[in-house]
Amino acid sequence: MLKYNLVLLFVLVSLFNYNRPIHFSEKEKIEVKDIYEEQRWIDSVYKKMTFEEKVGQLFMVAAYSNKDEAHYRSIDKLVTDYKIGGLIFFQGGPVRQAELTNRYQSKSKVPMLVGIDAEWGLSMRLDSTYKYPWNMTLGAIKDNSLIEKMGEQMAEQSKRLGINFTFSPVVDINTNSNNPIIGNRSFGETREIVADKALAYMNGLQKNGVFATAKHFPGHGDTSSDSHHTLPTVAFSKARIDSVEIYPYRKLIEKGLASVMVAHLNVPSLESQENLPSSLSSKVVTDILKNDLKFNGLIFTDALNMKGASNFKQPGDIDLAAFLAGNDVLLFAEDVPKAVLKFKEAFKKKTLTEKRLAYSVKKILKYKFKAGLKHYKPIALENLYEDLNKSEYDALNEKLFENAITTLQNKDEIIPITSLKTEKIAYVKIGDDSSDVFLNYLNEYAKVDEIKESTIELTLAKLQEYTKVIIGFHKADNIWKKNNPTFEEIRWINSILKQKKTILTFFTRPYSLPPTLDYASLEGLIMAYQNNNFTQKIVPEIIFGSTASKGRIPVSINDNFTVNSGIDTKEMKRLGFDVPENQGIDGSNLSKIDSIVKMAIDQKMTPGAQIVIARRGKVIYQKSFGNHTYTDNIPVQDDDLYDVASLTKILSTLPNLMQVYDKEEITLDEKLGNMLPVFKGSNKEDATLLDMLTHQARFQPWEAFYLKTLDETKHPNAKFYRKTQSKEFPYKVAENLYLRKDFNDTIINTIANSKLLPSKQYKYSDFSFILLKEYLELKTQKKLDVLANNNFYSLMGMNHTTYKPLEKFPLNQIIPTEEDKYYRYQTVQGNVHDMAAAMQGGVSGHAGLFSNALDVAKMMQMYLQNGTYGNNRFFSEKTMNAFNTCYFCDEDNRRGVGFDKPQLGTAGPTCGCLSMTSFGHTGFTGTMAWADPEKEIVYVFLSNRTYPDSNAANRLSRANIRENIQKIIYESIRD
Repeated sequence: MLKYNLVLLFVLVSLFNYNRPIHFSEKEKIEVKDIYEEQRWIDSVYKKMTFEEKVGQLFMVAAYSNKDEAHYRSIDKLVTDYKIGGLIFFQGGPVRQAELTNRYQSKSKVPMLVGIDAEWGLSMRLDSTYKYPWNMTLGAIKDNSLIEKMGEQMAEQSKRLGINFTFSPVVDINTNSNNPIIGNRSFGETREIVADKALAYMNGLQKNGVFATAKHFPGHGDTSSDSHHTLPTVAFSKARIDSVEIYPYRKLIEKGLASVMVAHLNVPSLESQENLPSSLSSKVVTDILKNDLKFNGLIFTDALNMKGASNFKQPGDIDLAAFLAGNDVLLFAEDVPKAVLKFKEAFKKKTLTEKRLAYSVKKILKYKFKAGLKHYKPIALENLYEDLNKSEYDALNEKLFENAITTLQNKDEIIPITSLKTEKIAYVKIGDDSSDVFLNYLNEYAKVDEIKESTIELTLAKLQEYTKVIIGFHKADNIWKKNNPTFEEIRWINSILKQKKTILTFFTRPYSLPPTLDYASLEGLIMAYQNNNFTQKIVPEIIFGSTASKGRIPVSINDNFTVNSGIDTKEMKRLGFDVPENQGIDGSNLSKIDSIVKMAIDQKMTPGAQIVIARRGKVIYQKSFGNHTYTDNIPVQDDDLYDVASLTKILSTLPNLMQVYDKEEITLDEKLGNMLPVFKGSNKEDATLLDMLTHQARFQPWEAFYLKTLDETKHPNAKFYRKTQSKEFPYKVAENLYLRKDFNDTIINTIANSKLLPSKQYKYSDFSFILLKEYLELKTQKKLDVLANNNFYSLMGMNHTTYKPLEKFPLNQIIPTEEDKYYRYQTVQGNVHDMAAAMQGGVSGHAGLFSNALDVAKMMQMYLQNGTYGNNRFFSEKTMNAFNTCYFCDEDNRRGVGFDKPQLGTAGPTCGCLSMTSFGHTGFTGTMAWADPEKEIVYVFLSNRTYPDSNAANRLSRANIRENIQKIIYESIRD
């Protein structure tokens, strides 16, 4: 009305003040001009229409893009012969629908409005398109701005496909938990929840140029039957309906709602004629919706082929009755030719007037103008699929589900699980839908064993050795009406939770929570609402604390949980998982990494690789590439183990040393002679810890210790080796090859007796870390592998990080490193590649560790968090700062204390595109781990570039593969 008042004001002022200047703001001038152009177009189009063409505008006909040519020709005929005003598309695919839309629009005299049911996105009707959460899932979200953003994205996708109206949001208030048709399509059971969420949804759609349609008026939420099959009855009083069911409509209309869809309902308190559907009732459509609520937008009938309406009148008659009741658009008309004849007859009898016809037709034309159809352009088919499936849609979906998932029970704060070292956790799946993603992500945090037994008795027996049990109840989303647990499934759940501390997650609608569940015995209960990759990934984050639970259940469940129930859980500093865009990274740019790794594999720089990238505590990229070797067909998996070579220095030796330093039991000025008595009186006794860790202690870079143990044929000498392990030959160097126990003394003595380099300058050496292993073991009286596991790995969920991996993992999970033809004469797989580390039984301070990329990222994240991870503080921020300092940069030594740092000149270990606050290390087998406090980035690259021949290993390094990937990461940062 404001716009038309402005036009009237403009005309009156022009008539009565023609000799006086008139001043309008630029906004008012544009608005008046737009209104004038809109009205002129509407009037000009309407005047040129015949009666039949005007009537044709009232029909929005069902169209499919998954049918045959006969169907497509039938739509052609309705467009050309009956000049229908719109199409509502149903099942099909986006490209096919776009092609058909272009086809039909090209035949239409006046461009048609296109609508679609897209309550949770285009995927409600179309394959290969995007799917957002159910409304009931959205109802659990406290932050309505996320829902508005979803509406914006939905509008973007709809516009790309030439759609003007999306028949959503559903604003039915689901006060009947047994409602057979609304259920998850509702935002919840209170008018406030529904109104608030629907308003955000509507705002998102309409601010981005697509018209929202609130449905199903006057309210389908408390019905026990489905209007697709019969006429449901709403037995409430008029006052109750006005107060509850109509409340969301009133709120949305006040904020500019474009359209309303009227349901086929029997509402005796609103319409006295028995069994007259609300869609055909002028008391409902005209008196209440138009007059009482003052709604002047478009009014759509619900589909007229639905039995709730079609049982009342025949095609043609029902269309006319719906129009005379006050509806503007007749949706899913079954017989347009017959309906047009009925309209003609009514016009002749003056039952239908020109004024009534003009009112709706001009309103339809008005929305066509607003939709830009005056300047209609065909849909561009190029990149259509990509445009409808952008990575930022995943980013928002991640946030939506993260904010929705609701913790309903959390006795003794069982969620999140804090102490990983003392827990032994089992997983039991209930239900018949997939749970693979859920189990995989649980195992990213801790070792979680799936128990799969045929009976509950066998299951309980297996569970006896576990401290906690995680149960997932998994049912397919598309059977949401029938996904309640069976009696037997409930028996299994109750039996487990009575015996074990249990965290139970329902990956189903809230109404599937059974009243017979033993809630009193249950420690933790999470409602995930849906079963998909998002929820199966996020729930483990909540269980292990990398993400907090935030949702509030939007409906009441039995007598156990009232509407808006929910518990905020704690967030811990553990690596979580997210999509790049949510962490300020352009995910599409990261895809360039894939081609770089593929090129490296194709050019035989490495058979395969693992990469993990994290930002702000969230893994945003985790991929494995290639195969174990060039000749096998065993693909690299995320949980495969690589020999990380020199990364051992910062993953094992250094963090343990930092703990000793943090306790003030050693200083950086400590001398080697005091740390290891064997070095007293040697030329190295005055070497300080700082000099050793910065590689300027004048140590030799390397010593080929193994050469001393070979015979004249260059094979292992029987003097030093045996084929079987024994007390005298305990150190496993390779398969069926064991070194005698006293040779470690030879290694240490060789280092002690080696010459010093001529001057004190940076020269990388393994000797320091070989000796620091000896120091740590002497001081703690524990072997380094035990020390590292007890102090770090078991506490951090680094379950794939270990020395001597063959003692814990199958051979086929460990990547080979070399076909050794100079020392061990066999495939080196599961035994450390580094010869010196192998001669120390696989456990050394400079090499020997095996891990996967995610575990390495956890340690780097701990460093990035200044010594904390999970609920553990491993050392102080002060200690981290002390070790991440370049003390000798002005002397051309870039090294931190144990850590490598970015290059000072042109050559170095990084892309040269990050700050000097960053730190990390590289390894000979083709590994790299780097962390950047400034940009909060962790980057891990693992490979076996040494396979099959370590002499050719430098090809990966010369091609700057690791560095080029790092450069792409930094080029992808957007904030």
